[in-house]
Amino acid sequence: MPNNDIEYKIIEAEESISDFVERFWMLTNHSDTEKEIVIIPDGRIDIFFSYSDTESFHTTLMGLESEPTETMLPPKTVIFAVNLKLLAIEYLLNISISDILNGVHHLPADFWEVTQQDLTDFNSLCIKVSDKIKTLIPQKVDDRKRKLFNLIYSSSGSQSVSELSEKVLWSSRQINRYFNQMFGLSLKAYCNILRFRASVQHIKQGILFPEQNFTDQAHFIKEVKKLSGVTPKELFKNKNDRFLQFSTLPNK
Repeated sequence: MPNNDIEYKIIEAEESISDFVERFWMLTNHSDTEKEIVIIPDGRIDIFFSYSDTESFHTTLMGLESEPTETMLPPKTVIFAVNLKLLAIEYLLNISISDILNGVHHLPADFWEVTQQDLTDFNSLCIKVSDKIKTLIPQKVDDRKRKLFNLIYSSSGSQSVSELSEKVLWSSRQINRYFNQMFGLSLKAYCNILRFRASVQHIKQGILFPEQNFTDQAHFIKEVKKLSGVTPKELFKNKNDRFLQFSTLPNK
């Protein structure tokens, strides 16, 4: 990353838990000053284990985001995150997150038995949390939901709700009811976020025109601005590395 004060590590989840977890990452702000950042919607649900000079060790669950959020990264912050896929909400956490759209929920300090000391070894912590998740995966998972989510992710949200409905033999009405009750938004809104996420990777490469199924350039710019707060050109410039998720994307 351009900012040497920020250290970022990432490991993809192993195949045995990949239906529920996308990846693990750790971010450290080595600086003595806070950093202004913008969090943009990426379709992921995050569990954060973190502490800083100003905050004691704590665990939070961040719901889906449907709009950009400006926040501050405190000095001397360490964050370990588990990027959950949607299937994990019902089958690992057994909850609904509809009430924390663009919000957070505080989890118990001993959640998944992770401690502040664990955050000193990223690789070991990834193994520890992976092993914990394996014990939580139920024997039976609804095949329609598993197939639906696999189709959504593999297509980066490019398939229509009707197409998805036909492929998984589940009515659009029932799917949208499930999405709104469990996640706080419609399937179409979620697919738009995944399409935006794929576009962010293209913008990182300097491709400032749509490669996903946007109607035209104007539609592309409108959607990028809606979900990031800025135009594709401004996002590409990423002034002061404000868009942390953009800064940490690999250059492909």
